[in-house]
Amino acid sequence: MQNKVFHTIAGCVFFLIFLCGVACTVTCSATSFPITLQDYQALEAGKNFSLVGILKHRIQVTPFNLIATALFLCAIIHTFFASKFTQLSKKITCSNTENVVKKHFWGTICHFLGEVEVIFGIWAVPLLICIVIFFGWHALGHYFNNVVSFAEPIFVVIIMAIAATRPILLLAESVLERIASIGKGTVATWWISILIIAPFMGSFITEPAAMTIGAMLLAKQFYNFQPSKKLCYATLGLLFVNVSVGGTLTHFAAPPILMVAHKWHLTIGRVFMLLGQHAIVGVISSTLLYYFVFKKEFSDLQRKRNNVEQRREDDNKIPMGITIVHCLFLAWTVLNLHTPALVIAGFLFFLAFVKATKIYQDNISLKSPILVGFFLAGLVTFGGLQEWWIAPVLKSLKEFQLFIGATILTAFNDNAAITYLSSLVSEFATNLSMQKAVLSGAVTGGGLTVIANAPNPAGQNILSKYFAGGISPLYLFLGAIIPTLLVALCFNCW
Repeated sequence: MQNKVFHTIAGCVFFLIFLCGVACTVTCSATSFPITLQDYQALEAGKNFSLVGILKHRIQVTPFNLIATALFLCAIIHTFFASKFTQLSKKITCSNTENVVKKHFWGTICHFLGEVEVIFGIWAVPLLICIVIFFGWHALGHYFNNVVSFAEPIFVVIIMAIAATRPILLLAESVLERIASIGKGTVATWWISILIIAPFMGSFITEPAAMTIGAMLLAKQFYNFQPSKKLCYATLGLLFVNVSVGGTLTHFAAPPILMVAHKWHLTIGRVFMLLGQHAIVGVISSTLLYYFVFKKEFSDLQRKRNNVEQRREDDNKIPMGITIVHCLFLAWTVLNLHTPALVIAGFLFFLAFVKATKIYQDNISLKSPILVGFFLAGLVTFGGLQEWWIAPVLKSLKEFQLFIGATILTAFNDNAAITYLSSLVSEFATNLSMQKAVLSGAVTGGGLTVIANAPNPAGQNILSKYFAGGISPLYLFLGAIIPTLLVALCFNCW
């Protein structure tokens, strides 16, 4: 078994060495790194290229494009096999091998390779090596200083840490409890309330915060009662889709909308008319559909809950002033999303406040937020080098094709990257129908995979312990496909 692990890892290492060898032997005609879309368009001016011709030309101009996209594809494929590495890690750890050190080493390596949150960071290492080989060390510095932005990963780490504190969670729980009490606080009413209300909170407190709150409340009010595997994945897929769609009531909270809001002159009213009203119908209808499909199982879960002593935190343990201060720190973080220095400064003051009021606080665990931030940082590192093929693909599509294309591309790239690249297509700047197609497609596909939407890794990290052997990308896709189709119908039926 350990030999298989060794051969697998050795194969990956030799593959990376091969890529670096290719990088060394190919002569790059690019004069700068990375070449912008405007540079490509200038080189292609007056040439009647087809879509395939454009992609071939850009590979000829910058052979590195092929390597960057190949490594990106390898990272995506790795995510589909992450659960296999987790299972292998458990087998190695539980094996009867006499060499305890060797067993622990290979078990830890496989566990590391099975952590979805670190996959893009792992594959970013050969990417960075290839950048240095192709363009030199200064190009690497230029890329990180001027091309990619890590504002969103930093923001997600901090917003997750603040949203997961006891005062914020108790506040959110108390609001949802009032709504769930309409249905007598059953497992089903909690489930419906969380999956409808929490996603729409994302339009105001941002999607990462909404995902954190929704996932933690689902863990307490639903997953703790051990639902079936089918319902577990259906709920996770529905949560991802609803959070992706639920941030469309405003123009300042959801990353895919925020990326283009200024350039496309989007306001709250325009976003609500384009997307928000359709999103409300889509979220409610898909949630109720899943409820009726699993109605019998909810009755079984309620019987389980009745047999378990319910322990409830006393809200009075948290003074209102402390909760208000937490909300103010949350608001500060949201308002300064694109200014990492202010976000970090605010978080340092927040940590000091938590320390000063520790009697009312739980210990802040930064492990999950940092893992999610690392995932997003790796995704951003790759995403900055995929515009060479994504932009021409989007530009070549008509309105409905653009919707389908954005939905599919979102499943394999962060939806904020898709909308940002679309904003670089000048023809979309004044075409409202094309803007709607891009935006609706990007949010519709945001639940199909863990990499489709920035908050998804946060939800997966919080809920992964309820899925034996880790969360399967295939089952996640199957759990999300029906809500995705329903939302797609809502965005395109009127």
